[in-house]
Order: sequence, then structure tokens, then C-alpha cells
Amino acid sequence: MSSTNRTVVVTGIGATTPLGGDSASTWEGLLAGRSGVKPLEGERFAELPVRIAAPAAVDPGEVLPRPLARKLDRSAQFAVIAAREAWADAGFTAQAGEDESIEPARLGTVIASGIGGVTTLLDQYDVLKEKGVRRVSPHTVPMLMPNGPSANVGLEVNAQAGVHTPVSACASGAEAIGYAVEMIRTGRADVVVAGGTEAAIHPLPIAAFANMMAMSKNNDEPEKASRPYDTARDGFVLGEGAGVVILESAEHAAKRGAKVYCEVLGQGLSADSHHIAQPEPTGRGIAAAMRNLLETTDLKPAEVVHLNAHATSTPQGDVAEVKALRQVLGADLDHVAVSATKSMTGHLLGGAGGIETVATVLALYDRTAPPTINVDDLDEAVDADIVRGEPRALPEGTIAAINNSFGFGGHNVVLAFRTV
Repeated sequence: MSSTNRTVVVTGIGATTPLGGDSASTWEGLLAGRSGVKPLEGERFAELPVRIAAPAAVDPGEVLPRPLARKLDRSAQFAVIAAREAWADAGFTAQAGEDESIEPARLGTVIASGIGGVTTLLDQYDVLKEKGVRRVSPHTVPMLMPNGPSANVGLEVNAQAGVHTPVSACASGAEAIGYAVEMIRTGRADVVVAGGTEAAIHPLPIAAFANMMAMSKNNDEPEKASRPYDTARDGFVLGEGAGVVILESAEHAAKRGAKVYCEVLGQGLSADSHHIAQPEPTGRGIAAAMRNLLETTDLKPAEVVHLNAHATSTPQGDVAEVKALRQVLGADLDHVAVSATKSMTGHLLGGAGGIETVATVLALYDRTAPPTINVDDLDEAVDADIVRGEPRALPEGTIAAINNSFGFGGHNVVLAFRTV
């Protein structure tokens, strides 16, 4: 089958996050405005300037069988758990081939991570130094590979159309979903398991980000530390977990009678080419990605009623994104409900695009925009309608939503979705 214009829909969702061990509990936490940020306990974190993070609400080692968990980096454990939920939610009952509604050769996976198995790498190096060569795990290389999560999810579902891992820092999860859309749209696959995962709560990444002045140091009030758009914001809070969606051609979903959450309209891409770790301050690059989205889809600015912003709580990044929104959407931005869910989940780096896609899909499906918490004093430079306090109902009729993700290196990825 070959086509360049197939409609792509979402038929399954899965997540494990700082707010809950599945998508339902995560969505409940988002609507309740609950923070997943906590103090970091333990001696190895004691001397760090940042001693807060948003760890997963449910330990993946308690969910997966122990023999499997021992072979997977924590980021792959999250990916497998979220993928299993999404796969079942889409109505598949077994691996492709065993479930006759999907052929292995028509199934792919695209699961991304920003920095892969960093925890495995660092922990096994400690084992090498302290206990010697013979104690290093033989699973180390497969565990630390950035493509490990996608490969292991591929093994879970018997995907044979392709197993891929785009890496674009904190835009990785969103880029994975965009890549998966193109696999289906161009006829390479009928179904793709796509999303993002990350597990980097370790002293070294935290020390490095802290020394870049990128992280919040609000150690005394963890639940207030992630505060996009607030005048007191001082950087992001590191989170961990995974978000996965099942993408499917509309024809294939209709043939097997699958539930459809929404349509995926497509993606917009650009690069800042400004600085390796800072956003272009005028929002030029972000605006270019959004214009690319509008040019390559039939989305009209007036259709957009909800936007899940990248909004990490860094002083420069939050304002650059809002400037771009106004440049592209103009007066139509005034009727867009903007949510910054990192205020509750923290920043999951390469997992962020996956989690925030799940949140955007559920916002359209339930017609409810989650709130942004901790905006006590809105920065006057933020010229947008930020949802605060309570969730907000979205309009009836056909509506659309956007999910933004950006990353170190100047990567900009914008995804758009529409109700069906």
C-alpha cells in the first residue's frame, strides 16, 4: 500500500508519570491541579544545589516482571508500561500476527528519549570502579542504547515495519510522534506505537543542569517550584516517565471498529540556529515551526481552541514561546486556552512530548483544558489566556489543539490534533 495523503487517527493512549501509573490517574491529577514534585531523599542528592524532582508515581520495577525489569533501563521500563496500556486501550489483544487485526509487517514503533540510558551508564561505571570488570552487567549496552525503549516496545508488539528513535533533546517525544504520522501517511505502516520516555533523575544530570542555571532551586517548596509564566519562575524541575499513543490510518481503524480519540493533522518543524542551549528570544524559530504546521495541514488559526505549551518555567523560554504564538495566531490567540502541564509533571525531557500529547488528546476528547498551577503573579510579558485555578470546558463542535515541544540545539516541533 502506498499513499501520501492518508488520514491518521489516535486509537490508544498510555502513560506512567509523576501524577499516576496510567493515563487515567495522570489525567485525574492534571485536572485536579496536583503537583508531582517532591524532595529528593538520600545521601547521593544531599550536596546538590537542586534537591527536588518529579519522580514517577509508581515504580516501574513493581509493575513489570522482575526478570524483564532487570534487562531494561528505567526509561525502557516506562516505555514498555505505557505502550502496554496504549496497546490494550486500542483494542489489540495480543502481538501483531497473533491478533489477526494487525499484520507485523504493517506495524512500527517510534519511541524517543532525550538522553537514553544515562542512569544505566553512570551506575554501571560505578560498578566497574568499585567492584571490577566481572560485575558489570552483560545487559549494559542494550540498556543504555537510546533506541532501547523503541526496540523493546517493538519486541513486545512484534513490530516489523520499522523501529525508530529520533533524538532531538526535549523535542524528541513530539518528533517521534510526527515521524510516526509520516510512516502511516506515506503508506509504510498501518499502525505505529509512538511516544517519548525519560528517566534521568540522577545526581550527574541534575548537577549539570543546575550548573547551567536551567533548574529551579526552590528546594524548600517543591510543589511550588515548577511555575511557568509566574514572575518568580527560576527554571524547570526534572521529571520522569513516559507517554505513548497508538497512531493508525483511519481506514485501518474503521475496518476493525476501533475507538478513535481524535485525528492527527500533522507536524510543523524548524530549527532556531541561535544557541545550543537557549531559545531564540524573539520566538522566530518557534513561529517558523507553527507556520510550517499551518502550511502543511488544513488547520486554520480560528479552529485552535487549546494549546499545551512547552513552557518549562525558564524566564527566557516561556516568553519566547508566547511571542511566537502571537506572531502566528494573531488575534485568534485570544480564544486559545493555554495549559502548561509541566507545572504539575515537571519536565520529562525526551518524554515530555509523549506525555503532553496524551494530555492534548484527552483535552480534546473530554473537551476540558487542564489548569496551569503556581501562577501567582502572571508575568506581564505573557500575552496569552493561561488556564489557571480550575480546568476549563472547551467548545462544542469541531475543534483543534496544538502541542508544542522544543529542545536544546534549537529543535522546534509542533503537533496539531482535531476532534472527529
